[in-house]
Amino acid sequence: MVTNKEIAELIFPDIKETIEDLERKYPKRDLPEGAEVTRFAPSPTGFLHTGSLFTSMICHKVARDTNGVFYVRLEDTDTKREIEGSGEQLLKQLHLFNIVPDEGYLGDRQVGKYGPYIQSQRADLYKVVIKHLLEEGKAYPDFASPEELEEIRVKQEKEKLNPGYYGEFAKYRHISNDERKERILRGDSYVIRYKSQGDHNNKIPVSDLVHGDFEIAENDLDIVIFKSDGLPTYHFAHVCDDHFMRTTTVIRGEEWIASLPIHVQLFKDLGWETPKYAHLPVIMKIGENGNKRKLSKRLDNEAAVSYFLKDGYPSEALVMYLMTIANSNFEEWIFEHKFEHMEEFKFSFSKMSLEGALFDMGKVNFFAKEILGKKTKYEIRDMAKAYASEFNPQLLSLIERDEEYFMEIMNIEREKENPRKDYEKFGDLYEKISFFYSDLYEETCKNGLIFNEKFSNEVIKEVLTNIKNRLSLDQDEQSWFGNMKEIGESVGFAPNGKLVKQNPDMYRGSVGDVAEMIRIALTTKKNSPNLYYVMKILKKEECDRRFDNLISKL
Repeated sequence: MVTNKEIAELIFPDIKETIEDLERKYPKRDLPEGAEVTRFAPSPTGFLHTGSLFTSMICHKVARDTNGVFYVRLEDTDTKREIEGSGEQLLKQLHLFNIVPDEGYLGDRQVGKYGPYIQSQRADLYKVVIKHLLEEGKAYPDFASPEELEEIRVKQEKEKLNPGYYGEFAKYRHISNDERKERILRGDSYVIRYKSQGDHNNKIPVSDLVHGDFEIAENDLDIVIFKSDGLPTYHFAHVCDDHFMRTTTVIRGEEWIASLPIHVQLFKDLGWETPKYAHLPVIMKIGENGNKRKLSKRLDNEAAVSYFLKDGYPSEALVMYLMTIANSNFEEWIFEHKFEHMEEFKFSFSKMSLEGALFDMGKVNFFAKEILGKKTKYEIRDMAKAYASEFNPQLLSLIERDEEYFMEIMNIEREKENPRKDYEKFGDLYEKISFFYSDLYEETCKNGLIFNEKFSNEVIKEVLTNIKNRLSLDQDEQSWFGNMKEIGESVGFAPNGKLVKQNPDMYRGSVGDVAEMIRIALTTKKNSPNLYYVMKILKKEECDRRFDNLISKL
């Protein structure tokens, strides 16, 4: 009679290491009490999802707050979906958001004593554990063909039974080792399945750092743990890796809660300590039907981190916003700390909402404006150049024309206690500041300028002529504004809007209308940075030239 050990040896004749050898090779980490070991384990199957950034941010934060270790493991066992180069791209993007691993897969290299950190390079480790399970009778080779599996699926569906390979449907679980040996020797294709002793009618207690204590149905599925291509499945590989990399807390999306019984069962059957689990709420969006749905790679631009990078958002803004989703007390904290030093905020799983937060672009924009408003003109120049070098050659060309001039533009009302916040992302800069450059201003003017239709060309011409001849730039801002009000009054415009409301027949409009005419004439826009500083940067000669050209066409 063929034994379990003989079957294990037949399948893995070259595997001589034991689990005890692996325990010595990957010992428990020497870390201070309370230190957490967390991991981000992406698959190289595409872009970095905003939800993945959210998860990795929390993993990184938990490790930092506890003087622990944060590492990255590349889970590349799904070879059919792998996209070449996406692993390196993921790591590059994490760095841009200041999420830097202590060890692990770092894109172009691997660092650390618990590697390899790429699953496809850990094949022998998985084989050691699977060989052990085979010897213990806790796993078996399964020879079910695709046709047989389809037959099982159809029967279960027809009889409204739980789907999967279990109990009476686990056909090759019950054959003898003699038959297994015979099939293996004649070359039959097979996978290796875990032999579950569970019963889905039983409830098992589980504990979650976000969701607390609850009960969930026990796993009774004989899941595949080793595929015919020689690679393990996700469920099995992650249990082995989290044990031998000594992960203390597994942080992942709540969609994985359904898999928890499988993972808990595997840890228990292998005699390993189960890590703590934290299942994070998913990030939601309101769909076209008005219902909440998960942020979608297919439907939502903001689901991809690359969207924010290409648009030129400061990376801190997205991280800061995501932290408001992570902890309900963060927003008040960051306001108190003037949008600085967020690394000092203490994260807590107990402050995390159980409901998926709705993604709010308005808040992302708010944080972006606050962050950019605090940067010096030199920081803005460097950030803008770095962005433009990769994503926006037009903007880069503009900056490189004259970096001092660019910094002068960006410095408008920046060096003050409450700096002006005109910008939220670098992707908007070219369009917003192009009027400062004469050739680009002229190009825009070719399409014509749009003034308030309640004023005739004659009125606009009169106002701009007086402004050109009488408004001096050789004075401080308050005096300049007083000067503009005087000129406006002389041509029938009230010094404030209140007077116009009280006496609408006495005035053509207010000083605000005068300022708007000047702004459109000089910038082509109704909105721009502070008009006084715009004129100071353009200088009197350029302002006059623009006024003259426009007046001649009115």
